[in-house]
Amino acid sequence: MNKKTLMRAALSLCIATLLLGAGYLAGSQRAEVAGPARTVNAHGDKIDPKTGRKVLYWHDPMVPTQHFDKPGKSPFMDMQLEPVFADEGGGAPGITIDPAVQHNLGVRYAKVRRQDVQQAFDAVGTTQYDESRTNLVETRVAGYIEHLYASAPMQRINKGAPIVSLFVPDWIAPQEEYLALRRSGTDDGMLEAARARMRAISIPDRVVADLERTGKAQTHITLFSPETGVVSELKVRNGAMVIPGQTLVKVAGLSKIWLIIEVPEALALQVQTGMSADATFSGDATHHFQGRIREILPTINASSRTLQARLEIDNAAGKLTPGMLMRVRVSGQQSSSRLTVPSEAIITTGKRSIVIVKRDDDRLQPAEVTLGGDVGDETEVLSGLNDGDTVVASGQFLIDSEASLKSILPRLASNASTSTAEPKSAAADTYETTGKVEQVTADDMTFSHQPVPALGWGNMTMAFSKPSTAAFPGIQVGDSVRFVFKRTEAGYELTDVTPARGDK
Repeated sequence: MNKKTLMRAALSLCIATLLLGAGYLAGSQRAEVAGPARTVNAHGDKIDPKTGRKVLYWHDPMVPTQHFDKPGKSPFMDMQLEPVFADEGGGAPGITIDPAVQHNLGVRYAKVRRQDVQQAFDAVGTTQYDESRTNLVETRVAGYIEHLYASAPMQRINKGAPIVSLFVPDWIAPQEEYLALRRSGTDDGMLEAARARMRAISIPDRVVADLERTGKAQTHITLFSPETGVVSELKVRNGAMVIPGQTLVKVAGLSKIWLIIEVPEALALQVQTGMSADATFSGDATHHFQGRIREILPTINASSRTLQARLEIDNAAGKLTPGMLMRVRVSGQQSSSRLTVPSEAIITTGKRSIVIVKRDDDRLQPAEVTLGGDVGDETEVLSGLNDGDTVVASGQFLIDSEASLKSILPRLASNASTSTAEPKSAAADTYETTGKVEQVTADDMTFSHQPVPALGWGNMTMAFSKPSTAAFPGIQVGDSVRFVFKRTEAGYELTDVTPARGDK
């Protein structure tokens, strides 16, 4: 009986051994067939073995600029490389916004284009009298003002209108002598000599003609306006005595006026004589006045840092008066090909100018541009864009806000989870965790530490730089510590290291 029981037990042991061996062989064969986890599909795309999603590259979050083409352990830290998936847009710049959202935001696009543009700039100016059309009304004889037709300065006057009537007593004797010679029947030579004497004392020919026609001495002379304009200066009054060469009235013509424009000093080298100008009155932009730069004044206004240029404006209609403020568009005679973008597409921050560009993959990406002058409703672009680029012409401020939210919200969520899972120091750029000291050198300390959720770190072993070689003198290898660190341009630097509770 005992012998049979022993034989049954031995048989059962043999069967179990055979079954175990068969299972091992089957498992080995299946493993050989399956092979290692695949990281590349049939199309040559990198694939994450765990999720099957397309991967752009693997990287160490601590050194994000270093990319790897397959998974594995980080050469920098004691941690596994993490994948960056294609559907997350990790390798493509910019953001994507759902078309429905774009429609709700009122997004409108425009093309960057190249067009022929004249060299032009905007300026402001004021109208002035054309000094070349200012006329002086003077007397060549001594006399008295008997009647003054121009009663006050700034009075408008037409060409040929009387200005002043003079009584000239010195004209009586030469005229009476001439009349006496005519009545005596003297020869023509004596009469011509008498006429020459009258011309010598500035008796006009028309007065001599009236003398011969009427036979009476002419004692008054009327002076007329030589130009249509205004009496800019009136220097005499009724009854006043005048002498030869004295200026009685100054008449400023208004058929043409000067426009003195203020050109910013930065544009001083662009101004040239002969450039055309289109001026509008600041109070009524519907009326346009054309002119050209007549000359550039060789002075710089020290207070406004502007260069003055003088334009001649046609004012035959008499709508402009001196002292008016004008807005002027000055254009060059030759045009050049320039790259332009709608002015409404430009976001100016004060330090730089930005436009939002739509890429071929429909991603929206900001681009910094250098701007030139304005060309109507468009602005010249010196750099930052290419001909044919598509830019956001409206709604770009909302897109900029959308991009900012997409960038900030994940960080807000990360900070919120950190506040519940782990204490964080008061400073916004410092982080805190616990770990064990693995190595201490003059420049850094190495810890095997717990996770840091705010940075997306798991358990790892990592070196942190010390603020100085003498920092944290009481910390030794093997100590359990709680340490605080911050992010710097050179990496991560310790700000505080203290022994954990229960450690010395």
